[in-house]
Amino acid sequence: MSSPDLAATDFSSVAVAHPDRAFPHFHPRPAQGWINDPNGVSHINGRYHVFFQYNPGSARHHRIAWGHVSSADLVRWVEHPVALRPQDGGPDEYGCWTGVVTDDGGVPTAAYSGVRGDGGHSQVVISRGSADLVSWEQDGHVAASMPTDPQVTAVRDPFIFRFNGKRYAMQGAGLASGHAALLLYTVEDLSDWKYQGIWLTSENPVAAARTSAEIWECPQLVRVPARSGSDGSSRDAWLMMFSLWLSGDQHEHVNGVGHLIGSLAEDPETGLPVFSPQTGGKSDLGRDFYAPQILQLQDGAEPKVLLWGWANEGPGRDGRRGRSQAEIDAAGWAGVLTHPRVLSVEDGALAVAPAPEVDAYRGEQVAVAAGGHVVLPPFAEAVVTRRPGGTAALAADAAVELSLVADGGPDVSRQVVFSGTVAEGEELRVFVDASLVEVYRSGSVATTLRAYPAPGEQWVLQLPEGAAADVWQLEQPE
Repeated sequence: MSSPDLAATDFSSVAVAHPDRAFPHFHPRPAQGWINDPNGVSHINGRYHVFFQYNPGSARHHRIAWGHVSSADLVRWVEHPVALRPQDGGPDEYGCWTGVVTDDGGVPTAAYSGVRGDGGHSQVVISRGSADLVSWEQDGHVAASMPTDPQVTAVRDPFIFRFNGKRYAMQGAGLASGHAALLLYTVEDLSDWKYQGIWLTSENPVAAARTSAEIWECPQLVRVPARSGSDGSSRDAWLMMFSLWLSGDQHEHVNGVGHLIGSLAEDPETGLPVFSPQTGGKSDLGRDFYAPQILQLQDGAEPKVLLWGWANEGPGRDGRRGRSQAEIDAAGWAGVLTHPRVLSVEDGALAVAPAPEVDAYRGEQVAVAAGGHVVLPPFAEAVVTRRPGGTAALAADAAVELSLVADGGPDVSRQVVFSGTVAEGEELRVFVDASLVEVYRSGSVATTLRAYPAPGEQWVLQLPEGAAADVWQLEQPE
């Protein structure tokens, strides 16, 4: 077996040497090429592995392979050789699309959407990996084909989960009725999935109100810790997450990502799991977040759940200046993955926080309890809170704003990238990594945005009276 670092490239050296000032330094990705959905997120043999949709040949969405980065600590990342590639004449000749990696009897195994030709239907393709997940055998084995059910018009993005000691899988789908759906499979043998039918659709009243789409892409189902502030009780909830695809999206993804929170039980007649949603909502409040993948870990008696998402390049949204396709082509790269995020349910709502390991990127603290106009380094973390002893209440429109400001002061040229209030008892954690902004609100979901500093522009936090920020410069740990 090969070493985990076989042909690996340290990401920090790639980032520091990159000529594009918009290239991230703390979110691992190859120096060149297109990336999108995180795939195969797994923790095997002591390492976290994140695969992703990847076109190494250009900054465009074409002939998708699987790229691969790994880390022992979620902080120091290395890039490995391309893991999966389209095989001429194979079931994935048009692309190795979204999927998962699981441990199948001690063998790392990828289950992903393969498409035989442009416009063809997706099939679940199986590939077996080496113990370090660096080398993969692609023999074109198909574990599940397009169902013959005439109601099902599109299918994609397999996800594997376990319940009551049994292994199941689901795929996202679109129906002839125009509704989105999940398809359920039993998976006793990973190489042969048994179709059990349409499992859940967007006709469900809870789903219709919160996860409307034509296709539920990248479906996830995981058990997350759930806590109630009223009585301090702790239990588990089941979380479903979907990317809400609409025809004509073209990587704009107006509907974004949604989730449902509910319970999972076994049907006494069929023995199959039944998901009952009770509530849900948007999983990220930014326009630049899509196709996340969740990793379910067992941390002692309580589950631990990590999520990575994709932040795409764009033409500019909500008044933000974007990048044209010509500028993206010239830069030679497109797409960023978010920080790993910890998921939980707090008082019935999804809460998203940066993984604690991300704290290791904090370098020199450049501001303490600063107010008003706060200039940030190009790579920064700011924690915004109510100033101790401040006014009893901020005005409803008193917003925290993150802007790109030209040299010479806030009134010269100003592009607002993020705006939001901070209430008493809340905390905003704002991360700036070149052109990627992530804002985490305590007890709520995150906001993911892209913006591109022009020469002579600075990142500036404008804080209302009563709010204060601690600011750190981000640095790679020794």
